[in-house]
Amino acid sequence: MAASTVPLRSIGGSLWWFWRRGRRAERAGYLVGTLLLVSGLLHLAALVIGGGSWEGPLSLRKAVTFGLSFGLTLITIVWVASFVRLGDRARAALMGAFTVACALETALVSLQAWRGVPSHFNMETPFDAMVARTLAAGGIALVVIIAALTFAAFRANPTVPISLRIAIQIGFVALSGAMVVGAFMIAKGMLLVFAGDPQAAYATGGTLKPTHAVTMHAILVLPALAWLLSFANWSEQRRLRVVLLAASGYVAIAGLVAARNVAGLELSQMPLALVALFALGALAMLVAGLVALSGVARTLAAGSIQLTAFAKATAVRRSFTRRRKPDTTYDRSGLKAGPYSARGIAGQPDSKGQPADLDADVTQPDK
Repeated sequence: MAASTVPLRSIGGSLWWFWRRGRRAERAGYLVGTLLLVSGLLHLAALVIGGGSWEGPLSLRKAVTFGLSFGLTLITIVWVASFVRLGDRARAALMGAFTVACALETALVSLQAWRGVPSHFNMETPFDAMVARTLAAGGIALVVIIAALTFAAFRANPTVPISLRIAIQIGFVALSGAMVVGAFMIAKGMLLVFAGDPQAAYATGGTLKPTHAVTMHAILVLPALAWLLSFANWSEQRRLRVVLLAASGYVAIAGLVAARNVAGLELSQMPLALVALFALGALAMLVAGLVALSGVARTLAAGSIQLTAFAKATAVRRSFTRRRKPDTTYDRSGLKAGPYSARGIAGQPDSKGQPADLDADVTQPDK
């Protein structure tokens, strides 16, 4: 069937729509996340120029890692949550609380780094104890928020195809695991501090950092891949296969990193079979990424992008609204798009009640 096309700028333009159609809490999340990234980069520059230590609880490295990780995670969560079925008040509350928690955690860690004292597990003075307890409370708040978003991600949402739904669900499950690991490390360290052994807390409290790190960013990698695939002129079944390939590779890598971390093994001590499985996981992710880029590149080589119903959906501020039932939906399998018109998903009103204003109309999603 014939389909209308849009220029290359629609890929970048679709990202702009997330900001333009974002509500106040979402825009605040994007802004604060950007500031946290800038903070991490500034601390990185200070660490490199000043020649400080990269190791230990007093290093500026913690301000770097917290700024970059929390900044990236905050922007990612606000973006991914736009595809999750949430009520207006619930969305505002969760995004607002997550933004405050991320900013508070990063600010307190950076403050303690500049004061030259440890941030976590530090009970030396009343102020340091307050900071440590606040960081622990912030960690608990993050766990609760991510758990709520994970539950919401498994709610039915007929406006999102199965490739993106599965990417988001796997990403949130992995992120929930990262939050649990982080909470476990804090609890372990605090128990050692209360037992009168703070040095053991500093030495062993962060032993699961590799597991925490590798499980944290699946929520960015997998949904980003699924979103990119929406611009390839492919069927949803084909997009789903690529997402599942990438997800399988990521899960394999994360599982092996966690197993090695818990067992306390060095890379040279790992069995050859596990090393081979790790390599296969990395290869699966690489192949999935290259296939996705190739699919989009071939569409671009044809001179334009065919905007599918789902790609059009990603060009607006969110995929679900209670104001009007969208014309474009997917059945329970997520593989079969319903009828689409220019007044479908792209025509959903924004938070101010204004309809979307996009460059091109789509007469029919790809088959």
